[in-house]
Amino acid sequence: VCDRLKVGVLTGHIALKDVPAQITEEKILKKLRLMKAALQRDFGIDAPKIAVLGLNPHCGDGGLLGDEEQKVILPAVKAANEEGILAFGPYSSDGFFSLDNYSKFDAVLAMYHDQGLIPFKALAFEDGVNYTAGLPIVRTSPDHGTAYDMAGRDMADPRSMKAAIYAAIDIFNKRADFDELVAGRMNIKMPDTEVRPRGGRIIE
Repeated sequence: VCDRLKVGVLTGHIALKDVPAQITEEKILKKLRLMKAALQRDFGIDAPKIAVLGLNPHCGDGGLLGDEEQKVILPAVKAANEEGILAFGPYSSDGFFSLDNYSKFDAVLAMYHDQGLIPFKALAFEDGVNYTAGLPIVRTSPDHGTAYDMAGRDMADPRSMKAAIYAAIDIFNKRADFDELVAGRMNIKMPDTEVRPRGGRIIE
């Protein structure tokens, strides 16, 4: 995540040859539900719009380059719409990022790791944050590795680390506000799942 782009991946650290078999309508729906909930609770976006990328070049080109878009991804998008999730696509990833289409959406769901992370890091490497949605705690980290080759040499760029800390604070506060709002609407007391400072918010 960063201020201008949020990317989720359907499949993570698996071999590229194993990706097609892991793309199912059920998994896409599950991830879209998770992304919608996280965008609302952790980022304060009431009705998030989520773009869904295709798997194949040019989204399969009408079936000539693959049929996952027509048989799996598009039905998942339609099923998500029926649940009230504002999902759109599938979009061809090359044109999607190069034409700045991502700025029209609140988040993007990529089908595999490099499809989403290469454009994200190209656009937001210095201030990008690795964030895990759906946890009872807030978890962020820099979007790059530990860079042991730079340790102790005064070479590392601290911007992503700072961004991760600030993002954690922002998400914590957004989550506290959301939970308070939900509790007020339902007239119930929300259980404390996190240790909160007095007043329920962190002040930078």
